[in-house]
Amino acid sequence: MALSARGTAIESIVRHERRVLVAAIVCVPLLCWTWIVPMSRNTFGSMADPSAMMMNSVWDLRHIALLAAMWVVMMVGMMTPSAAPTLLIYAAVVRRSEGARAALRVYPMAFGYLLVWAAFGLGATLLQHVMSASVLSPTMRVSNAWASALLMVAAVYQVTPLKAACLDSCRSPIHFIVTHMRAGVAGAFRMGLRHGFLCVGCCWALMLLLFAGGVMNLWTIALLTFFVLVEKLSPFGARTEGITAAGLAIIAVWILAL
Repeated sequence: MALSARGTAIESIVRHERRVLVAAIVCVPLLCWTWIVPMSRNTFGSMADPSAMMMNSVWDLRHIALLAAMWVVMMVGMMTPSAAPTLLIYAAVVRRSEGARAALRVYPMAFGYLLVWAAFGLGATLLQHVMSASVLSPTMRVSNAWASALLMVAAVYQVTPLKAACLDSCRSPIHFIVTHMRAGVAGAFRMGLRHGFLCVGCCWALMLLLFAGGVMNLWTIALLTFFVLVEKLSPFGARTEGITAAGLAIIAVWILAL
């Protein structure tokens, strides 16, 4: 009976595979944001709030777990939308060549992609731990001097060949899929890992700006999410590196002069 119900569920997912995928791509970041927004608004709330506990200077297991969860949820919520075209195109290619059931391999691919960003979030947690001893305020924001330095790093990285190569791959999902297509579930997972690594190569310096604007600052999170989407998905995104680099450098100098 249980096996029959399971088979029926799988068949239903296969029949509505495209709708389920679109719903997942929409719902995953929305669920993340339903956690991010309240946590951001309550950063200065009661010390019983999870967000306030994350500002605690005592690094016990609960504190580390909350910080790691915060970073992982933020990364998933911020980066899932920019991966949507690659996931949708991959599913369409596999669906056309092998059928709707094979298109479900998009989920191992998505898992591989998000796993890389989850690992980045864990690395950011470790970095925050190191920075909290000297340069990070209780509100999870660095000083103006450090914020200026992070902005300059991001500005310089914007115009490097590595940034350009990673951005080109992220902006060309069809080329990425054709170049890196692998068979089977394991192959799809490895494709997701590769896409995640390229995406981190494109955006790591921008994500570190969360320390400049405040790790749980909602405006900083929203602005960076929007910036990444424009850079990766807009028709003119690939031609903005010089402009954005100059803008980041100007903001860095302005902050340092305050």
